[in-house]
Amino acid sequence: MRITNKHVFWLKALMHVVAILPIIYLVLAVLGDEAGGDPVQYIIHYTGIGALNTFLITLCISPIAKKFKQGALIQTRRLIGLYVFAYATLHLMAFISLDLLFEWTLFFQETVKRPYIVVGTVAYLLLLALSVTSLNAVRRKMGKRWQQLHNSVYLVAVLVPIHFFWSVKSEIIEPSIYIAVAALLLFFRKSQIQRIFKRK
Repeated sequence: MRITNKHVFWLKALMHVVAILPIIYLVLAVLGDEAGGDPVQYIIHYTGIGALNTFLITLCISPIAKKFKQGALIQTRRLIGLYVFAYATLHLMAFISLDLLFEWTLFFQETVKRPYIVVGTVAYLLLLALSVTSLNAVRRKMGKRWQQLHNSVYLVAVLVPIHFFWSVKSEIIEPSIYIAVAALLLFFRKSQIQRIFKRK
């Protein structure tokens, strides 16, 4: 069945529900004292994984749309991308507010000591830029520069799994799986990535 613009409306509505439900679950888990022995780390990890999972979904959209000739699916990328930014913002805010208690001096000290925070911050700033410029009006004003900026999504695809891998202290199986999945999705985009480097 070919997905039409009419189907996209309902698909986006479903995406809103699927994206918001995990946040509701997180709130209920914390309020119900079901967030483990360290609720702060649970929240930080949960929102970080949420951002990573949602981001990987965005990388799947174009290959799926191309493979199954469902061009209308491309219309969902912006929505999902904004949810990536929303989860990433919750992740960052949880770290700053719950872990560091808004001690900005401590934040900068931690950034210097822990490279994974630098990597995560760079990835977040790129997501911020991508989100702010995702509006059609901004896209028209930016012209060719818009595509140049949005090509940085491939850099984010490298930085975020590395951020996750470096942030864990002992368990590396899960972040290693994410790195493998991200690498596979980038492999599917190798022709686009090669064109970017050729232009440079």
